[in-house]
This record gives sequence, C-alpha cells and structure tokens, in this order.
Amino acid sequence: MEDVIRIQNLTKHYGKKRGVEDVSFEVRKGEIFGFIGPNGAGKSTTIRSMLGFIRYDSGSIKILGMDAVKDHENILRDVGYMPSEALFYPAMKVSDVIRYAADARKKDCSKEAEKLCERLQVDTSKKIRELSLGNRKKVSIVCAMQHRPEIFIFDEPTGGLDPLVQNTFFELIKEYVNEGATCILSTHILPEVRKHCDRAAIMRDGHLIKTDTVESLIHSTAKSVKLTADGKTEEYMFSGDINDLIRELSLKHVENICIEDPSLEDMFMHFYEGGKDNK
Repeated sequence: MEDVIRIQNLTKHYGKKRGVEDVSFEVRKGEIFGFIGPNGAGKSTTIRSMLGFIRYDSGSIKILGMDAVKDHENILRDVGYMPSEALFYPAMKVSDVIRYAADARKKDCSKEAEKLCERLQVDTSKKIRELSLGNRKKVSIVCAMQHRPEIFIFDEPTGGLDPLVQNTFFELIKEYVNEGATCILSTHILPEVRKHCDRAAIMRDGHLIKTDTVESLIHSTAKSVKLTADGKTEEYMFSGDINDLIRELSLKHVENICIEDPSLEDMFMHFYEGGKDNK
C-alpha cells in the first residue's frame, strides 16, 4: 500500500525542553491512523513539523511525495488540518469564517460546506463569540473538510462535542476515506482509536515507542493478569513466557485468577509506563 506520509528520524528540541527525538513512521493511503499519547507526549510537535508550522532540527518528512519544508505551500493545499484549539475572529459570523477558509485555498467549497453544516448541525448565522466550545469545534471541522483534501489531520478533535456529533464526525471521516482520503487522528482517547483506527503509533515523552495495527496492539504476546493470592490482589501485564508465569504462580496460594488479552487501554499503559514484562 502506498505511503502518503513518511517521517524519518524527526528530531525537534525547544532549548532544554523536550520536543521529539528520532521519530519515524509511515501513514498509508486510505487508512485512519491513530496517533496516541497524553498531553506533552510530542504529538502536536510532530504534526506542526509535518505542516511546516515549526522548523525541526533534523530528520525528514515527506507528504504526498513532497518535502515538508521545501513544498510547504503545495502540501497545505492537499491537507485538511484541525488544531486542538480552534481560534477564530470572535466578531465574524460562522458563514464568513467558513467562506474565508475556502477563499484562502482559492476554492469554491460552498456545496461541500453546506452538506457538512447540515450533517453537523452548524448554525452559520451566529457570530463566533456566541458559540460554545463544541460549536466552535464543529466550525473547525467544516473548515478542515470542506475542500475535500487528500489528507485529514485532526488534533484532539472530539473534545467538547456531544456523543451524537462525535458519531457524525467519525461517519464523515469514514465516508471521505472510502472515497480515497487518508486520516491522522491524534488523540488521548483510546476508545476512539480502538473503534475507528486501522493502525496506531504510541508516543511517550517525545519518543515513538510502538507502531502497529490496532488489532496487533491488543492481541500481542502480553497478557493482562488479575490475581488474588496469599491474601493480596494484584493487576499487571506479563509479556514473558507463559510457562514462567505458571511456575511462578504455582509457588503461591492462588484464590482467584484471570489471564486474558489486554485492552488497548492496558496495552497503552504497559508501553507508557515503560513496557516492563510484569508488575
């Protein structure tokens, strides 16, 4: 499958503060790619480097075969980006903001914008200052999608959206992807990744620590162990030889035990806490 995004050894420092270090991954055409990590993990720095909003220290980024630095303007024509915090001129009407975003791309997006506003229930007659966080997010979604780009990049998109709008948002993503688009979903909400993404990358402290299919991340060799033994209750991840675990448990007085495939949440915490083999 064709790679539409290829990042190799991306490094960006902010003086003594952590940025990202030696990050490498690819995003394939037609997939929904989850970019997972808590706030401060390096997700937004990576995305801003991809879009040319900040200059990185070393490495390379190719988007649709173009260099992220040299071909910055051409790349932005084919990308729909929604930042984690959408800021608009507060005195502008919603309709004017949406049209302004289309004009910036020198495109007539009126039909697509009308469809998106109807699906997301956006009131275009109101001024930005009159909108709640969730309604500002909806305006941001319309601005990112209305020009039907080849790549969508959403940074924490669902915060402030009610559940029904969240469902509509993901329906829209899948419709565009089915028509040939590609999507990066940067989020710390793991159920979204489990339900909607094909593959995912896990960031921790500025480093990329794992990239795989969501299915493989969940159904790995690691096991979730919930154990009550010798009067103590424990929960931990075990990723060694299962026979070693059995021998270890045989030395205890086991009252109750459950060994199962971990959830994505368990796997994320396993990697985020350092990927240790057990507790």
